[in-house]
Amino acid sequence: MNDITANVDKYLEEQSSLDLLRFITCGSVDDGKSTLIGRMLYEAQLIFEDQVAALMNESKHHGTQDGDIDFALLVDGLAAEREQGITIDVAYRFFATDHRKFIVADTPGHEQYTRNMATGASTADVAVILVDAQQGVLTQTRRHSFICSLLGIKHVALAVNKMDLVDFDRDIYDAIVRDYEAFAAQLDFEHITAIPLSALEGDNVVERSAKTPWHSGPTLIGFLETVDAHRSLIDESFRMPVQWVNRPDRTFRGFSGTIVSGRVSRGDTVRMLPSGEVANVDDIILYKDSLPEAVADQAVTITLDREVDCSRGDIIVASKDPSEVADQFEVNLVWMDQEPGHHGRAYWLKTSTTRINATLTDIKYKYNINTLEHLSTREMELNDIGVATISVDRGIPFEPYDSNRSLGSFVLIDRYTNSTVAAGMINFALRRAKNIHQQKLVVDKSAREAMNGHKARVLWFTGLSGSGKSSVADALEQQLHKRGIRTYILDGDNVRHGLNQDLGFSDADRIENIRRVAEMARLMVDAGVVVLTSFISPFRAERDMARRLMDADEFVEIYVDTPLEEAERRDTKGLYAKARRGELPNFTGVDSAYEAPENPEIHLHSGEDSVEICVGQIVAYLDSASD
Repeated sequence: MNDITANVDKYLEEQSSLDLLRFITCGSVDDGKSTLIGRMLYEAQLIFEDQVAALMNESKHHGTQDGDIDFALLVDGLAAEREQGITIDVAYRFFATDHRKFIVADTPGHEQYTRNMATGASTADVAVILVDAQQGVLTQTRRHSFICSLLGIKHVALAVNKMDLVDFDRDIYDAIVRDYEAFAAQLDFEHITAIPLSALEGDNVVERSAKTPWHSGPTLIGFLETVDAHRSLIDESFRMPVQWVNRPDRTFRGFSGTIVSGRVSRGDTVRMLPSGEVANVDDIILYKDSLPEAVADQAVTITLDREVDCSRGDIIVASKDPSEVADQFEVNLVWMDQEPGHHGRAYWLKTSTTRINATLTDIKYKYNINTLEHLSTREMELNDIGVATISVDRGIPFEPYDSNRSLGSFVLIDRYTNSTVAAGMINFALRRAKNIHQQKLVVDKSAREAMNGHKARVLWFTGLSGSGKSSVADALEQQLHKRGIRTYILDGDNVRHGLNQDLGFSDADRIENIRRVAEMARLMVDAGVVVLTSFISPFRAERDMARRLMDADEFVEIYVDTPLEEAERRDTKGLYAKARRGELPNFTGVDSAYEAPENPEIHLHSGEDSVEICVGQIVAYLDSASD
């Protein structure tokens, strides 16, 4: 018994000393990713006898190997995956050999699940990119390779699978390798190791195959056991995002988080970002222990020798080598949502510790996945990969993604559905933004309002074409003018004759149209004027963007609610008729959506009430708001 215990203890000690490699399997549909992982687990003898028996039973019902064991079922655990014979979600599996421990992420090959593949690649050190020997390099192979490169993976195993189906033909293998290497030459991979294999039959997975005597390279397991893909973060500058301000009582205040790079010791001088305050490290605490030093990947609590301005989402950094702080960036984006991303649209930007307002200020280009050519575009669609610029509403500490994954990565989140629409990697700050400062003026908005004798506001009319927005706005302005109130109407048709004459009626152009109008309205409010805007403004996101530009009580949303049938009946310009004939594409209410306000300050029923009644409702609201 003592010998058994000693052997177990020895084995556990040996396993604890092994380093860990995270890798991802990716590629196109039906390249055999799940089968490969199942075969690796089986060959590594990490499947118990009862699991093998269950796998054989499952293979009879759901397998694709005519009753033989289907290794893919070891990984594809969802019922939908087994029924359809495809991988949908990312599956993580742990296994170990005598030389290394592994965490493998099996990712979907279907284009519609590209977002899942990007999720798996975000934490991987190595990519195993499978290519079906019968199919060769496909578009999805290139897309997955490009995403791996963007996400900082430097080492790739090109696994040319299903060689058994082409009789282990070397010429076919060599042609695939040449094709892939020609494409990958444009990417940032450091090493590509090609391996011919059959995941189903086990050739060159763990043991070298006699069927490929012409292959002098490693087996797949041999490659994974020996590849040097780890980048030491300990020798980088100290960075720790604050995840929690730890205050169990009034006598203790510490800052908790995981160190993402570098090391920190008691007595070190550190800087809080973005505030810039400096302090010395008083103590480093791990649960109940006090540590003299902590290094990358450790989760600790740091106490300081003085009170500083630091909260969740801030970053503690080495004082002599701080991160940059900026509010505008060039970024790489992988678009993950069915709803396209448009220039000028606002989103939540979420990092590992904080969430802030962000605007997609420009889409520079997207990539042709097959050639990596830069394509001009005004929007990002599902599975597009491109380069854009983003602005946020306050400066944030950051590092370029290629130097620090944790501080250079983010996701964009839809403000209404809370769905993740894009994964992003920061390239660099737009440094010119640092040279632009808000100029302080002596005569400000309050001084102009005092001279005018009334408060400045935006009265934002929204509704379908033909709802009566312009008629109500025109009548309202006459009433306000009689009261001595300085007003100006920004009307949709009038603005498109000048300021926005370069814009069409696509979703992207509509968004830009409203963005410009909102900025103009903000300037006019600053001038102390009551601005009436009469635009369809069909998208809720852009109306909310306009609201955020104003102070809390300066934006009044007025929903001019008219049924579509009544709006069409009133249409003296014949626009609806043209739209229904296909002569006016992207016409709101016909083939372009209108998102009605959910909680407008004023809701007018212009399909039932006269212009005079509608104007009276608005005047009554303004009078009550002024009391």
